Amino acid sequence: MDRFELCRALRAAGVPEAYYEIPDCPRGPCPADRYFLEERVGLWVVGVHERGRRGVLGHFTDEDRACQWLYDRLTDEGPAPVPATPEEMDVLLHDSDGIQRRAREELERALAEDRCRPREEPPGDGPAEPPPIR
Repeated sequence: MDRFELCRALRAAGVPEAYYEIPDCPRGPCPADRYFLEERVGLWVVGVHERGRRGVLGHFTDEDRACQWLYDRLTDEGPAPVPATPEEMDVLLHDSDGIQRRAREELERALAEDRCRPREEPPGDGPAEPPPIR
């Protein structure tokens, strides 16, 4: 499979174009986060463009293997959901206050961890110069 066949296969599978960036594959504006495929110095690279940075997930010596990997990643629906047991349903139906309390606690814990994380400076050479006044 080459990148052109990959584009056609992803469209046929119903994968939204916003989920991927493939050279020579027509598309609309690129969203902030997406998978990408590109050729670098004779290797095919697949990865994720996320928060303005590209993270490589794999290198492939041929286009076919890179395209197949990306197709598999974008079309995998994951495991089927497992139905809740009667005991789990009973908890869900009768312990909504406890479920909400635990969810709030997890949210507060995640927000506290995020506040402790160092912030990255946006790329660039410093503050932008104001436009000249005419």
